[in-house]
Amino acid sequence: MTTIRLPRVADRQLQLPDATRYLPGLLVVGVVAAVATVGGRIEPLLGGPVIGVILGAVLSPWVRRRGELRLGVTLAATVVLQVSVVVLGAQLSISQVLTAGVDSLPVMLGTLAACLIVAQLAGRWLGISGDLRTLIGCGTAICGASAIAAVSPTIRAKNPDIAYAITTIFVFNVVAVLVFPPLGHALHMSQHDFGLFAGTAVNDTSSVVATASTYGDAASHEAVVVKLTRTLMIIPICLVLGALTRRRTTEPDAGPIRSGGALRQAVRLVPWFLIGFLVLAAINSAGAIPASAHSSIQFTALTLITVALTAIGMSTDTAALRRAGFRPFVLGLILWATVGATSLLLQLA
Repeated sequence: MTTIRLPRVADRQLQLPDATRYLPGLLVVGVVAAVATVGGRIEPLLGGPVIGVILGAVLSPWVRRRGELRLGVTLAATVVLQVSVVVLGAQLSISQVLTAGVDSLPVMLGTLAACLIVAQLAGRWLGISGDLRTLIGCGTAICGASAIAAVSPTIRAKNPDIAYAITTIFVFNVVAVLVFPPLGHALHMSQHDFGLFAGTAVNDTSSVVATASTYGDAASHEAVVVKLTRTLMIIPICLVLGALTRRRTTEPDAGPIRSGGALRQAVRLVPWFLIGFLVLAAINSAGAIPASAHSSIQFTALTLITVALTAIGMSTDTAALRRAGFRPFVLGLILWATVGATSLLLQLA
């Protein structure tokens, strides 16, 4: 009996500490994020999230060599970021969400159309493959790596193209975080205008939040709502690309897309943190969250954002940046400038 039970006990003992495998990475991210938070108070123009990205990127070669840190860093870069967006919803009301979403629609649709058109034209001129220019275009126009992750299986993109696109998007995320706040101050943009600018001109959620948080709380609220509204564009874009891909491949067993199947696919593409954000906004609209708690909520959200951005910086693959070559980066630069300029011009119109 003993020889039978011992392996079972050993198996249970091996399974129990699985959660602790996240702790080393989370601990390292937390320490660096704390340093970044202090630095953000010393230099508020940069802010904790931006300093976290920079410190994380500097430490990324060391982090990537330490396999025991990978799980915790990945958790901080994904789940913690999404939770921070949900927490931000506790400071907004449904009326604010609807107003900001509707007000941003002309700028959002204008930047989306300009980016996708320029991506195809400039991509062809640069000799970039159709899938790669589609991935970079959608990533820049909608929501960075999340859009690339959603579009990749839809168009059946190859792994090298996915890696090139994500690497390119990340570079200009960091550039936007560093460049856009000083640009907003130079143009004397209001909190509302800068929030709309950041929400439509910065592609990845993490960078939108970091950019707008550096500018101010009101800009952060506006940018998050605009960005989450913009994220919903993943749904029609993926449905259209999926239909085009099915038609191009002309598979004999690929029948027409039924409306029910398209609806289920659309529902799956809605990020869970968008739902959480709206739920907390609804709770706040009902008056269940006292106004006195908003400052603590804002501090919690900013702390989570700094942790997430630090982890994202630590996830940087510098070798992948070198392997990607210059043409995807040229396209990324063109699209980044196109989206930024279009957003500013449409706000002035």
